[in-house]
Amino acid sequence: MLSQDKQAPRAEEMLPSYIALYRSGQLVERVQRAHERLAACTLCPRHCGADRLHGEKGICRTGRKAVVSSFHAHFGEEAPLTGRRGSGTIFFTWCSLRCQYCQNYAISQLGGGDEVDAADLAVMMLALQRQGCHNINLVTPSHVVPQILAALEIAVAHGLTIPLVYNSSGYDSIETLALLDGIIDIYMPDMKYADPDVALRLSGVKDYPAINRATVKEMHRQVGDLVLDEQGIARRGLLVRHLVLPNRLAGTADIVRFLATQISRNTYINIMDQYRPCYRAADIADISRPITFSEYKEAVELALAQGLTRLDRPRRLPAR
Repeated sequence: MLSQDKQAPRAEEMLPSYIALYRSGQLVERVQRAHERLAACTLCPRHCGADRLHGEKGICRTGRKAVVSSFHAHFGEEAPLTGRRGSGTIFFTWCSLRCQYCQNYAISQLGGGDEVDAADLAVMMLALQRQGCHNINLVTPSHVVPQILAALEIAVAHGLTIPLVYNSSGYDSIETLALLDGIIDIYMPDMKYADPDVALRLSGVKDYPAINRATVKEMHRQVGDLVLDEQGIARRGLLVRHLVLPNRLAGTADIVRFLATQISRNTYINIMDQYRPCYRAADIADISRPITFSEYKEAVELALAQGLTRLDRPRRLPAR
């Protein structure tokens, strides 16, 4: 089911887009504009207004400095990101959502990690590039965009040349995404829910579906469909993640219809089968069990029925 892009990029298209912004001086301007937004924070759609420049922490529980849990070459990401040498993941601590089933809750909800400054973060990026990683994969970056941009400016000056992956919950501010236009090469948002009431109950934000769809549209406007090089490695474009939940709570039918009709039938999508009841999910009746084989199969078939054929190596669950 995994299909390749129609045309691999030419050699002159291989450099990440942020290189041109750095050379023109526009990257410095983006760093400054992003930094200013920390004074009364509006980085995520919650617009909590925390003065993070002076250490105040808002809903994301992050102040002036980013907090990083870990960074390493990751070999379990989507095939076009992992390749043979891995995706260079940097896991940021905390999150603006409150997902009751988060599989990374020790990072996103309990706060495991250490504060880092821009120079530290730049060192991480460069170290991952030296290891041979195909990209820098920024995991849960929505609340630390200014810190990422400040680090990027330093890293580019010291030779960073691999694509940036913006790996988010899909609950992003359009204004913040505008700061990233021409900087991020690969957007990888979640599409978690189609129903506002489910989003409120399971992640604490009723406006998730509306914000999420606007987010995905803007990301696609910036980078288009996913483009792979001759080795099948992602160079630029949109890659969507959709986690199948028990009892059709993720609203797969509506989400794949949206992608096919409002984004592109050439959208690369990972329909994920890995749901298991983590964090507080065991106490919530309709998500207290893993998904079944038939639930996952139905989700894949719904995508195919909408003409979405660029599926990331679908995994098969044992029949139950």
